[in-house]
Amino acid sequence: MKTTRTEEVKMLLAGEWVQREETISVINPQNNECIATVPRASKEDMKYAIESAHKKFSSLESWPVHERIRILKYVSRYVSDNAESFARTIASESSKTINEARGEVARSAQTLEIAAEETRRIQGETVNFDQVEGNENKVGYYYHFPVGVVGAITPFNDPLNLVAHKLGPAIAGGNAVVLKPASETPLSALKLAEAFTEAGLPEGMLSVVTGPGREIGEELVNHPYIKALSFTGGTDAGKKITEKTGTRHVNMELGSNSPVIVLNDADLKDAVAACTDGGFSAAGQNCISVQRVYVEQDSYPLFLEEFIKETKKLKMGDKFTEDTDVGPLISEKEAKRVEQWIHEAKAGGARIETGGVRSGAYVEPAILTNVPPDSTIAKEEIFGPVVLVEPVQNLKEAVDKSNDVEYGLQAGIFTRGVNRAFYAVQNLQVGGVMVNDSSDFRIDAMPFGGTKDSGIGREGVKFAIDTLTEKKVVSFKLSSPF
Repeated sequence: MKTTRTEEVKMLLAGEWVQREETISVINPQNNECIATVPRASKEDMKYAIESAHKKFSSLESWPVHERIRILKYVSRYVSDNAESFARTIASESSKTINEARGEVARSAQTLEIAAEETRRIQGETVNFDQVEGNENKVGYYYHFPVGVVGAITPFNDPLNLVAHKLGPAIAGGNAVVLKPASETPLSALKLAEAFTEAGLPEGMLSVVTGPGREIGEELVNHPYIKALSFTGGTDAGKKITEKTGTRHVNMELGSNSPVIVLNDADLKDAVAACTDGGFSAAGQNCISVQRVYVEQDSYPLFLEEFIKETKKLKMGDKFTEDTDVGPLISEKEAKRVEQWIHEAKAGGARIETGGVRSGAYVEPAILTNVPPDSTIAKEEIFGPVVLVEPVQNLKEAVDKSNDVEYGLQAGIFTRGVNRAFYAVQNLQVGGVMVNDSSDFRIDAMPFGGTKDSGIGREGVKFAIDTLTEKKVVSFKLSSPF
């Protein structure tokens, strides 16, 4: 499969690459150029993918662990061997610069390699039934078995690695998968699906169905053959999905509004560098991007001065230019939304210290101060290149303000004090605390997820496998053979 300009790219439906009369245009947000089209799948297509996956899964007498390992290792190598091609696909269809895309490709290969490694470690344990009186003659264990058909929905901001985080654990667990990638960025997912077909994945065990969520997503969420659902996306969409999932397994990685705390004893140079990178990489379209920075009062003036200076150094421009730091947002519509939120905050008294000017889908990296606490940009997820900076009197105030949103994915704190770091670890209402780093830190093996409106369950390959498998207990009642 190639992703050259205006190519008609097919979708993978129950083991076959198919086209449809109606298509969706894949747009390069940098210049609004149509780089490819993909099929606009129907509800019937989605239903067929799900039912075919169920039929294929049910027909497999066994799918040995060694075969799943072989497939995942093959795909990991395939991604590495074709790294530049994958990177150019990511950069073409998304907001990422070519260097950011290359980083995502490397992570994706690693995610799949981890999935292969974790496949061999899907193990159960013996159970001591004789811990309860009367069960001295019983022995047994539990083991993991696949749930069946997994439904997966991915967003636009990491169009390859987040797909790898869905497909890798699902296949490691022995499941069939039906994936609906973001309509803005389907090409990377389809390119990865091609790698799985070349690896010899049994036909029908993977479908990548392209189309608007409002048209085909409901079928994916509601179909009774879908036994587990893994979703990464917006909080509103996630809440609507959970209303329909019932007793099925669910993993939800949703929105965020990530804080970073900078204390007086911090290394300010490190803090500034981490917040600059964490706030503005991928044009701020990252669920763990730095959105709010709380700086202890004595350090606030210098931190702000240096943060503004470093932010102004960032180069915004052509995604394929090697020295570009910041690309466009995913669409001009999203850029206009970010611009509107900035103007709303400014009307309420906020000060724009730098940036914030929009040109098409581009928004200059912006730093805001004196932001009203009830403004949209303070309470909701910006998902754009904007960071709010505020002075605080002490650590407790910083933690209290960090917690004063409906999200809780990750947070960062910069301090040399162990006790202060542990106070933050224990009191920040988030799924992860990064000490002497920004909120924007993740490796693909760690448990990843949040509290409150930031989601349900955890990603990270090992932890996703646990959600996408069932545990079955086996007990043997023994009697004397004599």
